[in-house]
Amino acid sequence: MIVEQNISLKKYNTFGIEAKALRLVRLNSEEDLLAVLRDPELAAAPKFILGGGSNIVITADVKPVVLKVEMLGKRLVSEDEKAWVVEAYAGENWHEFVRWTLDNGWPGLENLAMIPGSVGATPVQNIGAYGVELQDRFESLDAINLQTSEHMRLEALHCAFGYRDSVFKHGPDQRMGASSSMGLAGRALITRVRFRLPKAWRAETGYTDIHKRVVESGLTQPSAMQIFDMVCSIRKAKLPQPELVGNAGSFFKNPTVTADQCADIIAREPKLVHYQLSNGEFKLAAAWLIDACGWKGKSVGHAGVYEKQALILINKGGPSRPCTGGEVVTLAQAIQTSVYERFGIRLEIEPVVV
Repeated sequence: MIVEQNISLKKYNTFGIEAKALRLVRLNSEEDLLAVLRDPELAAAPKFILGGGSNIVITADVKPVVLKVEMLGKRLVSEDEKAWVVEAYAGENWHEFVRWTLDNGWPGLENLAMIPGSVGATPVQNIGAYGVELQDRFESLDAINLQTSEHMRLEALHCAFGYRDSVFKHGPDQRMGASSSMGLAGRALITRVRFRLPKAWRAETGYTDIHKRVVESGLTQPSAMQIFDMVCSIRKAKLPQPELVGNAGSFFKNPTVTADQCADIIAREPKLVHYQLSNGEFKLAAAWLIDACGWKGKSVGHAGVYEKQALILINKGGPSRPCTGGEVVTLAQAIQTSVYERFGIRLEIEPVVV
């Protein structure tokens, strides 16, 4: 185990914000983590888990010990007449893992292609895109308790998945969902994740952009790889790639309102983009709300709203005038205020602000 000091985190967060980790430990194996937990000084110190850095906004140098998850490995765990169960270590790149499953003939994750970040972060956020959420394909995960060094195996019920939410995003004093799970934020580090990919596969094409591409292609039964290619094409056209333009993906959650609230807003804003949920509530398109408030393409300092997609905040700084995490947060708060004042809706930030 090697502890590095004063390490720049710029290349370890997709927003490209300059900040330092006062202490950083690279975890290439579970044994590396256990070594940290056996060290008296490191074990007692606050910790910050860093995977692919795709869902964080760093506002200052990170004082807790940064645990940089770099564990690699993936395999087919089991197969029966109904499904394949595949596993990947937490440090694996998510998009490359999705491609690997398809190359091996195991469909099911194609709609989640090109979501930046690592495998270990996917259950934390319960990532989702184009009609599929991680919980739809989740089998179980392994984690290590950072307080007791205990190995843990969690299934879906224990993870308390919700919309861009899980037990890993809540503290120990919070209970979640029907399982009454205790929050595990800061208490557990995910080491491996397993996915159950049903053999009775069918293409998920209900999302508008996917459906349009399928119709245009003339395909009546698109393959999983064809869906994968469509998703990649759509994301490249609509969203900035982090290696070219610093960003943290979707910056706000799509808010949910009651039917009466939705009807009230539509009475004032007939063009409101909304979707009815199975429970009778409505999900509103946060991007539409932000765009309606005139924020698309606008900036605060060197943080801006992407001109092609109002849900994405981007790094508009350069070497001589870098974007700071404070500018990103200031922009986000200004957007939240605008949306609340016009629609009475409080937008919730998706990324973790450090």
